[in-house]
Amino acid sequence: MKGFLGITVFTFLVATALGCQKQADPVEKGEHLVNILDCDTCHSPKMLNANGMPVLAQGGILVPDTTRRLSGHPAEAIYPTWSPEDAQRGSVTLASPLLTAWAGPWGVSFATNLTPDKATGLGEWTEGAFVQAMRTGKHQGQPNGRYILPPMPYYAYKHLTDNEVKA
Repeated sequence: MKGFLGITVFTFLVATALGCQKQADPVEKGEHLVNILDCDTCHSPKMLNANGMPVLAQGGILVPDTTRRLSGHPAEAIYPTWSPEDAQRGSVTLASPLLTAWAGPWGVSFATNLTPDKATGLGEWTEGAFVQAMRTGKHQGQPNGRYILPPMPYYAYKHLTDNEVKA
């Protein structure tokens, strides 16, 4: 009887503790994923010094401009072009100084605005469209749409769970 009571109390305490665990806030989880998936590297403009050159942190890492975080390639920023001669020189891709635009044999790709802005960001996207875009690599998740251009690693992100993509 004593053993049964102990098991019952233990089971109750474990069940209560599991039931009381705080569910992760989707915004906090999204922030965490943005950090570990390194979205800032391509989707955030970088800080510039007085000479218009990117600010470098220790180790030569470009410093994201937190006032324009995840806003994509700035319209006024320069972007690279690519030609077959670049391949002959060993350059498969070229990047803008802010790392927000890339050029290669596919043409030029610009980092998308990932903010919730309805006019320029993801504000008009449905959750389902975003999930499909991450799963299929198709722009706005449209089955007959164009592929998201390099260097977006959608082929790796398709392994995220639905809850991770929705965060």
